[in-house]
Amino acid sequence: MARINNKTKAQTNKQLWDKSNNSNRRRWQITSQKGYDFYLNEQLTKDELTMLEESGMPTFTINRITPIIEIMKYFVTANDPKWKAVGATGDDVDVAQVHSDVADYCWYLSNGKSLYSQVVLDSLTKGLGYFLVDIDKDADRGMGEVRFNRIDPYDVYVDPASRDFLFRDAAFIQIRKNISRARLINMLPQHEAKIKKVTKGTDVVSYSQRDIEFTDSIQPDDISYGVNTDGEDEDIIPYYETYSKKKFKYHNVYIKIEPSPAELDLLKEGIQEQMQAYQQELEVQLIEKQLQIEQQVQAGEIIPERAKLMVDNSQKMAAQAIKEREMELISEAREQATIIKQQIMSDADYNILKKSKEVQKNIVDAIPFYENRIVKCCSVGDDVFLFEQIIPISEYPIVPIPYMYTGTPFAMSAVTPLIGKQQEINKAHQIMLHNANLSSNLRWMYEEGSVPEDEWEKYSSSPGALLKYRPGFSPPTPIQPSPINNAFFTVVQQGKADAEYISGVPSAMMGFSQDQAETYRGLLANDEFGTRRLKSWMNSVVEPSLEHLGRVFKMMAQKHYNIEKVFRIVQPEANNSEEKEVRINVNIYNDYGKAIGRYKDYASARFDVRIIAGATLPLNRWALLEEYFKWYQAGLIDDIAMLAETDIRNKENILERKSMVSQMQGQLQSMEEAMKDKDGTIETLQRQLVQAGIKMKVGDASNEIRKDVLETDAQQKLLRGMLKVEYQKLKDQMQSDMRQTKEDVSSNEQS
Repeated sequence: MARINNKTKAQTNKQLWDKSNNSNRRRWQITSQKGYDFYLNEQLTKDELTMLEESGMPTFTINRITPIIEIMKYFVTANDPKWKAVGATGDDVDVAQVHSDVADYCWYLSNGKSLYSQVVLDSLTKGLGYFLVDIDKDADRGMGEVRFNRIDPYDVYVDPASRDFLFRDAAFIQIRKNISRARLINMLPQHEAKIKKVTKGTDVVSYSQRDIEFTDSIQPDDISYGVNTDGEDEDIIPYYETYSKKKFKYHNVYIKIEPSPAELDLLKEGIQEQMQAYQQELEVQLIEKQLQIEQQVQAGEIIPERAKLMVDNSQKMAAQAIKEREMELISEAREQATIIKQQIMSDADYNILKKSKEVQKNIVDAIPFYENRIVKCCSVGDDVFLFEQIIPISEYPIVPIPYMYTGTPFAMSAVTPLIGKQQEINKAHQIMLHNANLSSNLRWMYEEGSVPEDEWEKYSSSPGALLKYRPGFSPPTPIQPSPINNAFFTVVQQGKADAEYISGVPSAMMGFSQDQAETYRGLLANDEFGTRRLKSWMNSVVEPSLEHLGRVFKMMAQKHYNIEKVFRIVQPEANNSEEKEVRINVNIYNDYGKAIGRYKDYASARFDVRIIAGATLPLNRWALLEEYFKWYQAGLIDDIAMLAETDIRNKENILERKSMVSQMQGQLQSMEEAMKDKDGTIETLQRQLVQAGIKMKVGDASNEIRKDVLETDAQQKLLRGMLKVEYQKLKDQMQSDMRQTKEDVSSNEQS
């Protein structure tokens, strides 16, 4: 397969964007942009503004969309998402618990609360929100940190053929940014020379239908230039990041690592004490053997020459035993010091490893397998290649949160269904106000030349004004406007109700007091029925997306945090915001100073990540306190538990004092009970002493009985053995007599 040069890779990036930015993508962005404009109260196009102004009608709008979207965002992002790690084996449970702390740490570093709020807002107003999990290589003094980031949905281009709502099946996902040259150089200073080569800028295209010259909001597409640190204008140039999945061959390699010569010397030193004890034991056995042989010589059982040979042979056997024991201990120590290291290696690295014969003989096993890896290719302009890297994870680091998934990468926003009702409400209000203006500022019909026009224009609407007209002319006649139709008021009210119905956000959720319940159960009912639409979206889209985000983060974190590291995490829920210290990948050493494993081996632990359902939803503090108070009155909880749920200032100090008082009360009660039982304790001890004496006598008697029983058992066993021998003798004699009788009978018959 021919190798693709860098220029071709850059051109491919540009071609992918050309293919992705098709008519469907542009149509989606126009619709999405319209929804975002309506959220920002940019609800009139240039043509509509012109028509209203020419007709003398008001151009204001009554924005019903923004409050609805804001309350939806609040309900979804009231709290940070919480991930729960579940270990695959018992050894991974501790590491799984640590992972939650690591995720909280990186979430805090990334300002996750703000990111999450913005991503959800993108989903509600633009149809799609995007997270990006990436490595900040310069963080922690060059050690790097895993970070969460947000991507503007209008900068993301997805394979149009994707049919998974998380885009996991996409052939590619591309980020294309219109960015100033100075900013890009600041982002990638190592590629400054290449970035400066790009001479052609890009045309910034706006998909908004608003009049940009008179708009109240400034959006990214409105800015077509950049400024460098010298105050000079900079071109806006296109920057591409293309992510694709590619299968790579890997090997699960098990390598036996034996101790080095220096480690062997340490091993030998470590077994010297064992050898000394063993040698002393053998010397005692030799002395005993020699004494036994001397006794046999004195008794005349063996001759002195034979005794000498036996002594020499015993000494040789002892020396051989010492040598064999030493070799056995060294072998056991070598085996204990030998470790089997498991490592995932790329096919290229494994082939290099096999070339070493010394290493090859220590390879216990190598299991080949294929796994997806993410390839990231970056370029700028039409054909300037920057770099390419393999991200060691199997899923895209870009995680979407769609609002209304359409089966394509072009999701619909929550604003789009509300646009028609918003236009209806605006039109009704404009007509009603226009009619009111006409009613308070009458129009007049007069003969030409009958009135001084300047005076009438100036004073005709002033209260109590006296207006003159010229003699000989008919007096001017006021033109009374038609009374406003009550149907317009109905349209406004119905439009409001329809907007709430379409969005699933009733007025009670937005805090209108006349629609609010006063009891805790009433508030719960409002939350239950009013948030069903949101909870459905949470259950089916948001939480699965967050769960996938957690798994992507887990893969990225395990690959990056592969050495010993200490995380210091602030716990806001704890008293005085205590700091928690978490360590991972702590090396474990054997007695010889060799690393044989790692405590809380985060990099190689196997566990799965799940989102805690409903963790981001809000809690009604006042309603919950009311319920806690009822539980306190019913005696189900104590005052300390009640106080812990309040927002009273210095509640930590109050809880500490109450706890101290409770402890002192408990100690005092214990002392009083001890004083009451003082006399009884003495009597009890005396009784126990008497009972102990009785038990001792009973124990002695039991021992004597047990001794007699054992002696009886021994005698019975001996008797049974003797009887068995006698029985066998008798049986043998009887069989012999029977044989002899048969022989005698046979002999008589023959004679």
